[in-house]
Amino acid sequence: GFLGSGSPQSDAFRVAAIRQGLKEAGYVEGRNVAFEYRGAEDHNERLPELAAYLVRREVAVIVSMSGNTSAVAAKSATATIPVVFAIGGDPIKLGLVASLNRPGSNITGVSFLTNTLVAKQFEVLHETVPKTALIGFLVNPTNQNAEPDTKNVLAAAELVGQKMAIVEAQTDSELEAAFATLVQQRTGALVVEADPFFVNRSNKLVELTARQKVPAIYFLREFVVAGGLMSYGTSITEAFHLAGLYAGRILKGEKPADLPVQQSTKVELVINLKTAKALGLTVPPQIVARADDLIE
Repeated sequence: GFLGSGSPQSDAFRVAAIRQGLKEAGYVEGRNVAFEYRGAEDHNERLPELAAYLVRREVAVIVSMSGNTSAVAAKSATATIPVVFAIGGDPIKLGLVASLNRPGSNITGVSFLTNTLVAKQFEVLHETVPKTALIGFLVNPTNQNAEPDTKNVLAAAELVGQKMAIVEAQTDSELEAAFATLVQQRTGALVVEADPFFVNRSNKLVELTARQKVPAIYFLREFVVAGGLMSYGTSITEAFHLAGLYAGRILKGEKPADLPVQQSTKVELVINLKTAKALGLTVPPQIVARADDLIE
């Protein structure tokens, strides 16, 4: 069972990575495994209900695909069916596992760096547009990391004397309103918080930043592939690939309690030079030289 907060379309790249991990573990759809996908269509309050449905279906494993909220919903729904998560938060603080080395129950998975990187994302963007008077930070107020993320980005900005504008959005209408505020305040660049809602709106965010000609840095390469300027963050594809491998090991008989939480630490800087040109922006050579991937 796949449990996500988005839709089949927005979760497609996660599902593909999980499938690849399962394939490498020896499980291929239609041959020896079947998949059941349930997505909340950005209504996270539905996640407990969807998790309960997968439990009633008596799936062999639940793979939680949408960060902390879906992982908590899956854990709350069952104490017996194995659950594999891939999250950017701390699984111990979230109460998902007893420890990283010995999860101790029916749940384990992959923890990757996302919310710990916001200060570095700001630094890369500031170095790219050093003369910008005001940089924005787009945050989802319902994200449990919203407050620490905001503190981290403000602290990084204070070190270099950069003024910041904090805008919030958790719905489509609020996203439009947030960009209207950024334009009104003449914000010259934007940092986007790591959040599942923003992942599920990647094309919309890229469209809005392009329309307003705002250079933005994101937390996943998928935004840059879609036309965003740059990203600095964990390879989420790698994280879900590892989750797929773990799901395969569980299907073979291993117990989640005995599988340590893996740390996906592959961090990459991706730059879309075509987008930079469209923005009339010259990315500094030192930033280009540090990039792990350039889209031209």
